[in-house]
Amino acid sequence: MIYFHTKDLSVGYNGQALIHDINIAVEKGKIMTLIGPNGSGKSTILKSITRHLSKICGQVYIDRQEIYAWSARELAKRVAVVLTDRIQPELMTCEEVVAMGRYPYTNAMGRLTPRDREIVAQAMERVHALDLARRDFTTLSDGQRQRIMLARALCQEPEVLILDEPTAYLDIRHKIELLDILREMAHEKGITVIMSLHEIDLATKISDYLLCVKGETIEAFGPPEDILAEEVIDRLYGIQHGSYNLLFGSVELAKPQGEPRVFVVGGGGAGIACYRALQKRQIPFAAGILFTNDVDCPVAMELSDHVITAPAFEPMTETHYQQAARLLLRCACVIDAGTPIGPLNSMNGRLLALAREKGIPLYTDCQSLEHETDRREKQTA
Repeated sequence: MIYFHTKDLSVGYNGQALIHDINIAVEKGKIMTLIGPNGSGKSTILKSITRHLSKICGQVYIDRQEIYAWSARELAKRVAVVLTDRIQPELMTCEEVVAMGRYPYTNAMGRLTPRDREIVAQAMERVHALDLARRDFTTLSDGQRQRIMLARALCQEPEVLILDEPTAYLDIRHKIELLDILREMAHEKGITVIMSLHEIDLATKISDYLLCVKGETIEAFGPPEDILAEEVIDRLYGIQHGSYNLLFGSVELAKPQGEPRVFVVGGGGAGIACYRALQKRQIPFAAGILFTNDVDCPVAMELSDHVITAPAFEPMTETHYQQAARLLLRCACVIDAGTPIGPLNSMNGRLLALAREKGIPLYTDCQSLEHETDRREKQTA
């Protein structure tokens, strides 16, 4: 059943719509992540959903109720928010900051009950921040502050948790821990999580839905496996130099241009480090022979215009060998990335033998090639 949805929502500033016709629907206990370039309007959408920013038009519903009709106290009991805006509480400990999340439930005097204090401690323990309880909040690092703000949100015991770039400032360990917490909140406690992320790889791994934000309307909305493709990412972020590899969740920088100077015999993942090392030095290279399902293949094709491929699960043929041999003979040297040679890729063994026969320098890794290149450059200097 749909729990959170918007209908013809338009958001923006000073009465001017930045993004219009936002129609999304998310079930209870699911995770929706907004992705898109800086300045595309992700934060504007989140702030309009949380009423930190007035909507231009349209409706926002939680459990079939329009949230703009709720009182601030009612909204705070059902929706918790962690935005990128930095708070600067003076003379407050981290425990006191976290306890602010219980105020929608306190009486007019704002007194915390023993049960409230228990919830505060549980929230801090959940984000691994109990050791920060007595610390002055203003003395924390950015990553520690982020964990305290998440604990404050968890204290509200919300039905909907909204976060703007929650992984910002966090190291890799704490990013993983935070996303594990959000997944647990969603799947085990039925909390609907709506957030923005810059890390596309993390967004695809944790999200039930992605909302791709660019321009005046929503670029795409749906499950990651249904809407994401490399051309969608390129279009969404306007990537012209370099690429984003969905298979690895990694960015590949712009490929070197020109005639190949190095031929890399790789496969099985062994060639990837070589491809990236050559790209880093802007040395054009050729690669092959690679099976189309080989983990090396997508990286090689992103970083080189000269890749010889063969169909998966079939032996490489004489035709593949001749294509690769012509490329190899145009190169100044060859790198043997160390891929084991077997019946299916025996043509790669022939390529290495050809390099030896023709006296083409043969290296066993990119580092050896780099040392030799540096030595030659010093000699000619």
